[in-house]
Amino acid sequence: MKKTSKNRRNFIIQSSMAAGALSLGSSFILACNGKNKPSESNEGKAPAAKKDSLGIALVGLGNYATYQLAPALQKTENCHLAGIVTGTPSKEQVWMSKYDIPKENVYNYENYDEIANNDDIDIIYVVLPNFMHAEYTIRAAKAGKHVICEKPMAISVEECEQMIAACKENNVHLSIGYRLHFDPYNLKVSELGQNEVYGKVKKITGAHSFKLNDPHAWRAKQDLAGGGPLMDIGIYVLQGAIYTMGENPIEVSAKYGEVTRPDIFKDVEQSIDFTLKFPGGATAEATTSYYDTANFLRGEAEKGWWELKPAYAYSGIEGETSEEKLTYPPVNQQTLQMDDFAKCVMNNKKSKVPGEMGLRDMKIITSIYESADKKETVKINW
Repeated sequence: MKKTSKNRRNFIIQSSMAAGALSLGSSFILACNGKNKPSESNEGKAPAAKKDSLGIALVGLGNYATYQLAPALQKTENCHLAGIVTGTPSKEQVWMSKYDIPKENVYNYENYDEIANNDDIDIIYVVLPNFMHAEYTIRAAKAGKHVICEKPMAISVEECEQMIAACKENNVHLSIGYRLHFDPYNLKVSELGQNEVYGKVKKITGAHSFKLNDPHAWRAKQDLAGGGPLMDIGIYVLQGAIYTMGENPIEVSAKYGEVTRPDIFKDVEQSIDFTLKFPGGATAEATTSYYDTANFLRGEAEKGWWELKPAYAYSGIEGETSEEKLTYPPVNQQTLQMDDFAKCVMNNKKSKVPGEMGLRDMKIITSIYESADKKETVKINW
């Protein structure tokens, strides 16, 4: 039975929970409020004060952490930069000085698990290459820390399931770094599509591509990235189609693009095109590439259309509909994203971008690769 517009409003959380239930059973719902620690006598101890700002430790100090997350944390209200984890000793003093981070809140990958003993750090944000996401999320959960994991959640469905299970077992929250769920332009797209403002959606088109010219980049190595542009930036178009429709796709057809730089793209695809089919008959045609430039998301409905171009940028997103130009005040997506998660932790509420959403997306990505490999349409079983 087709979902009504009203039902679609809560679709993202409901469907991602259902995806998790497929693998983890009915008891998968994430518990919250920190890891249960060994019992201690509380005699003579004052009750712990409730924090009004949670400490975040960034794990991995690459470009995204350096130029997006750390600056965004200077603007947050519910959380703050409290620590770092890095395998590069030369970065330690730079970050300590710039952000006033005490030495005891600086870790490396060898002593990472000791973070369990640090009450200054409540949340760990994993910003590492894709193949490390599962390990460092699971270790963070075992340390009793809530976790934000950068997208893609992991490099396989099985890893996503393990991450969700670890956070459940250790009573911590898990969120995925889907920043566009906090961007007003992309939220507007969700409203236009899911509420059928211009009637039923007929077709979605989108693309996200950039040129990768470094043959040594970890993104070009299958064992490190888990795939090519689909895993990295194509996931934005995939997400855009789903939050436009407010329902999961039921089948996919895909094909790999031509390889013009075999010196770079030996392990992963250079580009891939895929078409998603939704239960109501709408389709989403998407392209993602490491050897092109593109950035847009468009929806066409019975009585109108809308488009974001660029759609997935950190800032400077622009949009219009068949009736008007969309104009919203600029926001810092990462600031809103991290503040929202901190508030979820404080109030014991589930994130709007939970681990189950990352699991859902990995199931779809796996089906896209299967379709391209087999050169046939693949049904997605939920």
